[in-house]
Amino acid sequence: MSPSLARGGQAVLFASSEAHPLVKTGGLADVASSLPAALRELGHDARLIIPAYPQAKRLVRELRVLSELSLKNTQGPVSLLGGLLPDRDLPVYLVEAPAYFCREGNPYTDVSGGDWGDNPERFLLFARVLARVALGLPTLDWRPDVLHCNDWQTGLAPVFLDRYEERPAVVFTVHNLAYQGVFERATFDRLGLPPALWSIGGVEFHQRMSFLKGGLVFSDRINTVSPTYATEARTATYGCGLDGLLRQLGSRFQGILNGIDYRTWDPLQDATLPQNYGRDSLELKAANKVALQHHFDLPHAEHSLVLGHVGRLVEQKGVDMILDLLPRLLAQGDVQLVMQGEGERALEQRLLEQAAHYPSQLSVRIGYDEARAHLIEAGSDLFLMPSRFEPCGLNQMYSLRYGTVPIVRRTGGLADTVVDTNPHTLAGNEATGFLFDSPDAEALWDALERALDLYHQAPERWRQLMQTGMAQDLSWEASAKRYELFYQEALGARLEQNEALSA
Repeated sequence: MSPSLARGGQAVLFASSEAHPLVKTGGLADVASSLPAALRELGHDARLIIPAYPQAKRLVRELRVLSELSLKNTQGPVSLLGGLLPDRDLPVYLVEAPAYFCREGNPYTDVSGGDWGDNPERFLLFARVLARVALGLPTLDWRPDVLHCNDWQTGLAPVFLDRYEERPAVVFTVHNLAYQGVFERATFDRLGLPPALWSIGGVEFHQRMSFLKGGLVFSDRINTVSPTYATEARTATYGCGLDGLLRQLGSRFQGILNGIDYRTWDPLQDATLPQNYGRDSLELKAANKVALQHHFDLPHAEHSLVLGHVGRLVEQKGVDMILDLLPRLLAQGDVQLVMQGEGERALEQRLLEQAAHYPSQLSVRIGYDEARAHLIEAGSDLFLMPSRFEPCGLNQMYSLRYGTVPIVRRTGGLADTVVDTNPHTLAGNEATGFLFDSPDAEALWDALERALDLYHQAPERWRQLMQTGMAQDLSWEASAKRYELFYQEALGARLEQNEALSA
């Protein structure tokens, strides 16, 4: 028995298709490394499992083969590798299946940006291995009390576990309902899934199959990553066709706000920054602004207001709104904008064209670089995050932590983490950013105007805004404690189900 279990903790297998720093395309990767680590700090034996992508194999410490797996109807050998994350003592399992996961770069798409054609087979295999590990492998001498699945790539694992009486409790987290792993009926037939699953109570979804729906239907407890998004997800506007099912789930479906990793995101200790700083040394932040301007090939202009944006270049993130108001924004003269991200080719091209048109005020980097993301957070005065919807969002929390004032739409986790600036919230020392409601460029512009006015006309108030944001407790500790309770609910539900079956 591990020391954590001796103290009454739970054994948790945290399943994800990506995890920082092994492989990252979005916020899920940050959650997948930070939450299990926070759970271990609370005394739980949490372990991470992801596919064995080449970059993950290169980075995991003390990597070794733990088990050879015999699975029918698979291409080539399948095994389970084990080791530790490179930057912390978090045990990690890698699902080694070269025919499925030995591909460099993005874990979901090929070099042209299109989805891998065999993604259904790849994540079907991943789910089969998750179920096998969750039921206990003799060579591991470890079995989880809770299997915590995340997003559609793990959605079939709860389906495969459903028929086992001795299975662990299963928790399923939806990080974004817009990504559901939906495929045609022919794919369902090709995967060889039990015919009974093609039903409204299974994985059938409007005459197609949905991996995500499998996780929603067959898990003991389901959550998403902020309380406001959990409410929004039950509506036709944001539910992506699953709102009816989410309403039916009742109290089984909840919202738990993500945290951020204070070890990685700390302006006082961040080794990627040219200059560290804190709440009481905000004047030192200016050196990062100079470095940011230099990095993005913009003129060094000490008094310019620098806005930053990091994220997927897609309509959901409101990138088109930013493009629509660029002429008005940059006409202010003393404004610069730096952006990093990748996504829709049309939006990438429009941004690059605008950057060529405004070379001294707008600079864009296509792609993602972690150190550059830290520099943008530290060197910007304002962070633009005008998402049409945002299940949780992490960048607005990074911004608050770094004293970079966020401008966000009042939706999902953005509404749960940023307090709008007005005379009342400023007087109460509660204001941390600027919010707007309507998902259009005019509403964003109104919020920007309010921010620009305060920045130029009330520098002491602006400093107060920065310091209040930096004082927020956005760590994983509070969120991990909420997951503790959620696991207990799932375990209780599992126990009640077993008792009902044996009665």
